[in-house]
Amino acid sequence: STQKPASSGFQTNEYVDAQLQDIVKKMRERTTVYKEKLNDPVLSSPEGSPEPSPSKKKPPPKEEKKEEKKEEKKEEAEAKPEEDHYCDMLCCKFKKPPLKKYLEYLQLPESIDSYTDRRYVAWLMLVTIAYNWNCWFIPLRFVFPYQTPSNTIYWVAVDIICDICYLCDLLIFQPRVQFLKGGDIISDKVEMKKFYHSSMKFRLDVISVLPFDVLYFFFGFNPAFRANKMLKHNTFFEFNDRLEAILDKAYIYRVIRTTGYLLFILHVNACLYYWASDYEGLGSTRWVYDGQGNMYLRCYYWAVRTLITIGGLPEPQTLFEIIFQLLNFFLGVFVFSSLIGQMRDVIGAATAGQNYYRSCMDNTVSYMNTYTIPKLVQNRVRTWYEYTWDSQGMLDESELLEQMPVKMQLAIAIDVNFAIVNKVDLFKGCDTQMIYDMLLRLKSIVYLPGDFVCKKGEIGREMYIIKQGEVQVLGGPDGTKVLVTLKAGAVFGEISLLAAGGGNRRTANVVAHGFANLFILDKKTLNEILVHYPDSEKLLKKKAKVLLKQKGKPAPGPVQQPRGLAGLFGQKQETPKMFKALLGGKGKEGFAKLLQLKRQEDTEVMPQKIDTSRKKQANKKIFEESKDEIKFTKTLKGTPAEAENKPEQEKKPVEPAASSAPPAQKKEPNADTKPTPGVMQRETSKESLIISMSPSPTAGEGEILKVEVKEKKKK
Repeated sequence: STQKPASSGFQTNEYVDAQLQDIVKKMRERTTVYKEKLNDPVLSSPEGSPEPSPSKKKPPPKEEKKEEKKEEKKEEAEAKPEEDHYCDMLCCKFKKPPLKKYLEYLQLPESIDSYTDRRYVAWLMLVTIAYNWNCWFIPLRFVFPYQTPSNTIYWVAVDIICDICYLCDLLIFQPRVQFLKGGDIISDKVEMKKFYHSSMKFRLDVISVLPFDVLYFFFGFNPAFRANKMLKHNTFFEFNDRLEAILDKAYIYRVIRTTGYLLFILHVNACLYYWASDYEGLGSTRWVYDGQGNMYLRCYYWAVRTLITIGGLPEPQTLFEIIFQLLNFFLGVFVFSSLIGQMRDVIGAATAGQNYYRSCMDNTVSYMNTYTIPKLVQNRVRTWYEYTWDSQGMLDESELLEQMPVKMQLAIAIDVNFAIVNKVDLFKGCDTQMIYDMLLRLKSIVYLPGDFVCKKGEIGREMYIIKQGEVQVLGGPDGTKVLVTLKAGAVFGEISLLAAGGGNRRTANVVAHGFANLFILDKKTLNEILVHYPDSEKLLKKKAKVLLKQKGKPAPGPVQQPRGLAGLFGQKQETPKMFKALLGGKGKEGFAKLLQLKRQEDTEVMPQKIDTSRKKQANKKIFEESKDEIKFTKTLKGTPAEAENKPEQEKKPVEPAASSAPPAQKKEPNADTKPTPGVMQRETSKESLIISMSPSPTAGEGEILKVEVKEKKKK
């Protein structure tokens, strides 16, 4: 197609014009896609991220090239897959990690987190073993004649190893331990050293590593010079706390530790008894040790019988023996009673949950017996208690989680339940934080085999997510036919949750097949969550519409065939919308109203004549103020003519005589006159009335009826 030359004297290039039109077309398509994206945020953008264009750079110098090559070689070496290391043993090959990994794991970090670092706990265990060696064997070697010149070198070698552990802990490990200051975790080297050096633990550690062993050269090998090694008790108690924090069943270690305390006290008492016997003279009296048999076992046996106050011991003879025996009895009563009480607390804490479960079950059984509940119901209640306790170790999980902060509750809920809820198709595409909030609101309920989760006809106000077990949907004429079996991760009852009006009745029976653990989410809770997530709310509403179309619509009933001669005629067609609008009603009601208006007009009394001059002036004024388009919303109303100011005619409709005034125009009535609604006036005019239907510019309002008044052309 040829284009006319422009006024400037040049012509438009057809190729450029085609390219511009193509660009405009692509821009419109892109705009349409982004509009859909704004309307539905779930859709992802079809366009990929643009790749950066290669920019031209100056050639780097030779030194920079060499550095770049070295970096590339390092990256390639790091990117190379690690070779598998195998160990040939007998006829099999075992895969083992390389030595480099072991060294990296054993490398000491710059700062140590004492709460989470397992390597630090292992080191504390090593120091604790050294501490226990000193606590148990220093009194033993000091009192009993077990350290002799022939075996002194072995005792000294073990002592040196323990001293090396103490020294490494003082110089290497403790200055690297992080600490809290004003709520902040301090991991700076200088600050950690200052904090450790200013603590009481540092002073005791320094005293415990002082080399009093050099006094061996002046006074002989006396183990009493190593008594300062027993001052490193802070490390021992710290190891106990850290070990209990990482053990699954910490009460077992508490029982072992309490038993160790008792054995150590008996050990010290046995050492004291041998020292007292040696002071009095072995075998000098019936009360002291006679020097026969195994000296340590005989003394330990005496210490056990004394501290536990069993009795049956020989009577002390001298004043020293009497005082020593009295102190032993007093110390034994105090120590033994405190240790027994501590043991009781440890065992009680270990079985606290079991005791609570038994208490709840006993109270429930007592209540059911008081009100003579049937045995069948009692057996089901007992079964529920036993299964709930065996499956989750507690009756109510929420009681345990309520003591924690919300963030910790969320972390536990994510680890336990997020994998199940994330599989639900209903919540796919929703905000992840919304799902997190929903996890904190879910309620877990256990159903026994045969329990009805919901029954047909009930009003549904919640939805169910199967956590564990199976449920069966029953239907059929008698309600016993298994329609479908739902397993873990399935959802049912979501229509009741998403329906706008609510109150949907259940359409089938749902029964637990075996033990079933279900999550319940009610409508009120979901609405409280969705207030903060409008995008997820829109998405769920769209999914709700789809689900309601698929499941919510009732099945169409059978079409009834007309009987008799009515079957010869087809189905009655619907009344046109325009005719309905003109009638102001639907069906027979609108037609009856039209007949009523007609009869009312026929029975009305003709008004008196109005002054012709005033009537012409009024008609001219109305004609000048008329508009081309009038919207009728309910019914068409005529304009009554001016009536004379008579009280008898104020309440009657006025029907003017034939005139040239337009009948469809409205005129403001006088203050004394009252218009009569619902009355159609009949007049002859020189104008034509055009009626048409057009769609409303506002979505959801249907169509608008338009009436145009045009003056007829004179022939």
